[in-house]
Amino acid sequence: MIESSAHPLDHLVLPTPSLDAVRSRLTSLGFVVAPTGIHPFGTENACVFFADGTYLEPLAVGDAQATEQAIAAGNVFVARDRLYREGLGDEGFSAVVLGTGNADADHMRFVKAGLSAGDTLRFSRAFTDANGKSDTASFKLAFAAGKGATDAFLFACERVNAPKIDRTVLQAHANGVTGIVEVIAVSDVPSAQIALISIAARSEADGDAVRLPNATLSVVTPQGYGQRFGLAAEPSPHLRFEAVVFSIRDKATVARALAAGAVDHNMSGNDIVVPPAPGQGAAFIFREIP
Repeated sequence: MIESSAHPLDHLVLPTPSLDAVRSRLTSLGFVVAPTGIHPFGTENACVFFADGTYLEPLAVGDAQATEQAIAAGNVFVARDRLYREGLGDEGFSAVVLGTGNADADHMRFVKAGLSAGDTLRFSRAFTDANGKSDTASFKLAFAAGKGATDAFLFACERVNAPKIDRTVLQAHANGVTGIVEVIAVSDVPSAQIALISIAARSEADGDAVRLPNATLSVVTPQGYGQRFGLAAEPSPHLRFEAVVFSIRDKATVARALAAGAVDHNMSGNDIVVPPAPGQGAAFIFREIP
């Protein structure tokens, strides 16, 4: 499989019970948080955008009745969010999203591989920038998950209509983060989980990692995760997304931002590690990229 066919990392979905808690926490970490985005199926987000084109999508339930109706109508995005919350709680890291130019083709690949998590989803929503300028964003999604898995899923996201909005202000983070370089998942048996990621990303596995054009998706054991970052992860045979590694220009900028926000953090080698907290469903790891 040629490397150029690999899907890039697009964004990460982080369930939360409260976008207010997200804003408070992520602002204290030195991030700029975008205005609230409302989905037409009851969920809402408060995204954090990066200069490399990736972003975080903290996701809350804004209209419970609308989400119930969406699940009944077969909306896989909302149904998977519900399954995650029922199994692991309202705060966490549920999905890795990959960019694609053809979500229908990805859906067919997932069906053929026995990894489809359900029907494709197409929707539009309003997007507003920091200056109040609005446009419409339209997406088509294709979903993949391990058989019987509810702890994590992946989906390919086709941007049918990308908002013509200047995100420069939203990407100017006080902590100096410029993008996402690695996503770390945990499983008792990494080799059993890597095929799902490889198929979803259209990229061959390299040991217990899949290299995308713009990031790496790694699967480690709970023991390996603890040794690498000094953080605990619950044993599980399933795939669970645990940590996000951000690229930074210099550690001093992050250290100043964390000190200003009174945020507890640890060092692991050259990485600055911030454990999960309310409003921050994953471990955040800041890595200086020369």
